[in-house]
Amino acid sequence: MKPLVCLLLSLCFLSFSLGAPAKRPNFLFIVVDDQSPFDFKFYNPKSVLQSPNIDRLAAEGMVFDSARHMGAFVGAVCTPSRHMIMSGRTVWHLPIGPLAKDHCPPNLELNTLAAVFNRAGYDTMRTCKQGNSYEGANKQFTVRHDASKRGGTDETGSTWHGDRVMDYLNEREANKDTDPFLINFGFSHPHDTRDGRPELLAKYGATNHEDPNTLPALNPNQPPLPVNYLKAHPFNNGDANVRDEVAASGVWKNRDEATIRNEIGREFACSENIDIQIGRVLDKLKQMGELDNTYIIYTADHGIAIGRHGLQGKQNLYEHTWRVPFIVKGPGIKAGSRVPGNIYLLDIVATLCDLAAIPAPESNEGLSFKPVLEGKTDSVRDVMYGVYCGGTKPGMRCVKQGDWKLIKYDAMNGAVHETQLFNLAANPDELLKEHGNADPMKTNLAGDPKHATKLAEMEALLLGEMRRLHDPYRLWNQPNDGLPPVPEPAPRKAKKNKAKQ
Repeated sequence: MKPLVCLLLSLCFLSFSLGAPAKRPNFLFIVVDDQSPFDFKFYNPKSVLQSPNIDRLAAEGMVFDSARHMGAFVGAVCTPSRHMIMSGRTVWHLPIGPLAKDHCPPNLELNTLAAVFNRAGYDTMRTCKQGNSYEGANKQFTVRHDASKRGGTDETGSTWHGDRVMDYLNEREANKDTDPFLINFGFSHPHDTRDGRPELLAKYGATNHEDPNTLPALNPNQPPLPVNYLKAHPFNNGDANVRDEVAASGVWKNRDEATIRNEIGREFACSENIDIQIGRVLDKLKQMGELDNTYIIYTADHGIAIGRHGLQGKQNLYEHTWRVPFIVKGPGIKAGSRVPGNIYLLDIVATLCDLAAIPAPESNEGLSFKPVLEGKTDSVRDVMYGVYCGGTKPGMRCVKQGDWKLIKYDAMNGAVHETQLFNLAANPDELLKEHGNADPMKTNLAGDPKHATKLAEMEALLLGEMRRLHDPYRLWNQPNDGLPPVPEPAPRKAKKNKAKQ
């Protein structure tokens, strides 16, 4: 055999042995606006929401039982949450926060999710709601179609966002574009105003109630009341007059059964339409041969109450609001797997970079949960911290470790000092005495002498997390640590013709 022929055969054998270079994975990052994990059957088997495509993602991927947003220092909880998602920064280290001068690097938008993936050769595309977001980060997407779409037609609702992704995928297919992609597939629903498609509203017995002086009618097709429903929260949590609690169209200040069941029906109608749009995109990816090489992440920017604990909005730290739904499906992820995770939404930058073999930016503070996706561990941290102080200061704080969760309220200029201690294994719905349950473990345990040691332990844990994360406030029973006064936020400038957020 001639030497040249031998060389060519050897090279061919070596190429076959090593295989072709691995194709870089795609990412479809789906984020909805205001959704409790307990809306879904895979978190709450009693839920009547029909979401077959999202349920299929859960069955074919990994479900996280402890995925959370870290919190907010403003009433528009969406805004800091979406800053954390895009930047990987912790809540007190954001460019819009009161500590930005000392704890946020300049030009952060250049190291946010799309900017990092652009530099790595990915095609980046985004559609989502307009406003209450991170505009500097959103501008980094090469293709962008943002608009607030909370209506009940194809043009005014979630179908519009679905169409934008379908158009993008069709264009890629027509142009034979083989670059890997990162798509931020966002929705404006199920955030209020929850104007659903007529056929889906009828399915859930709901109407787009518009008259604040009347109540909607009860309908047997409406979803049942949540197990932790109350007609009013037991005390003023410090932001009882925030927009979400008093001015959401269809609910306003009402907490009667008909109003809450109708509003949940409206929410489910909007959520099912989101599911329909996701199904369209999944089918298209499969038809294109891209589905098996695409990581699909489904989540929300935060949870929502809608009647739970007598609350309506997202300005609280109960599980229905502090937790978010979180699913990941993709290459190498075991179907039907379930983990605690103990992840924050701010971990997304680190994780997607890790999965794509891209170095995370130095500004990132999140943790990659790729080891969880690979089945090497079931969580990335032991302690979870949450904050809400968009109302009176210092506001609310919580900490969770294992089955135990502490929530503290320091509100109304010292008039409200409340402590709640829950064992979530025994009391997953955080039932209070006002719920009338006879089980001694299914209530707030903070005042029970049997749990005094655990209470002290959780109090110390909370203080440690507040110090570690540069929380600029201290609660009434904590050392003040000599902290300087928190800077007052700059006054917001009025915007003309601003879209409803």
